[in-house]
Amino acid sequence: MVLRLQTLSRSFRRMKYLTQTEAQNLDKDLMGEEGGFTLQQLMELAGLACAQTVQNLYPAHTHNKVLVAAGSGNQGGDGLVAARHLALFGYKPTLFYPKPSKNEFNQQLETQLKHFNVPRITPEEFDKGVASNDVILDAIFGFSFKGEPRAPFDAPIETLKQTNKPIVSVDIPSAWDVEKGNIDNKSFTPAALISLTAPKLGVKQFTGVHYLGGRFVPPYIAEKYALHLPVYPGGDQVVEIPPTSL
Repeated sequence: MVLRLQTLSRSFRRMKYLTQTEAQNLDKDLMGEEGGFTLQQLMELAGLACAQTVQNLYPAHTHNKVLVAAGSGNQGGDGLVAARHLALFGYKPTLFYPKPSKNEFNQQLETQLKHFNVPRITPEEFDKGVASNDVILDAIFGFSFKGEPRAPFDAPIETLKQTNKPIVSVDIPSAWDVEKGNIDNKSFTPAALISLTAPKLGVKQFTGVHYLGGRFVPPYIAEKYALHLPVYPGGDQVVEIPPTSL
């Protein structure tokens, strides 16, 4: 379901990197009357793409234990969906979710993970959780993040700065500025990134493994925002953005 593109194509060179305002407006368009998507649909599609990216980069037979670090917003919801898919893919996910959302759908996702016997850890257990897992899926902060990380996420982000375990970030690495990137290296740099819909301006200089997931984007949205998205061959949900295109 996942294809890694090794060669640079014209579509990648032209691909749009979204500002924070553009990313927010694009989401509103997708979920508006014309777009017709629900938040739940987008979370399911995004979470599936995230799980497939982990599966492609870190197969379950070599990296079976995945720590999913989830925030309280929509980014965290993507992580919860990804955790469920990872369990179905044969992984053993563990959930770090210290500030559960009051959103009904996110609460339903929590219930689903209980049925899949996905264990949870507390902020006090985070360091041990990182040490005992093979991969970390970072779904803490999204493109609406501003300022400095606060408890209960500030200490975990410091831990992620120190670890040598591979980190896969969802959409934008947590605590990065959506337009300026990792200012003063205050956050960690993941091994891999899965951008959703279209990459954000702050990751334009990212040199790790960079995937794009967004097969749900209808043509009118792609045209309105001049996204110039690459072609997703066959049934693939994600494609890799070659570093040489940045």
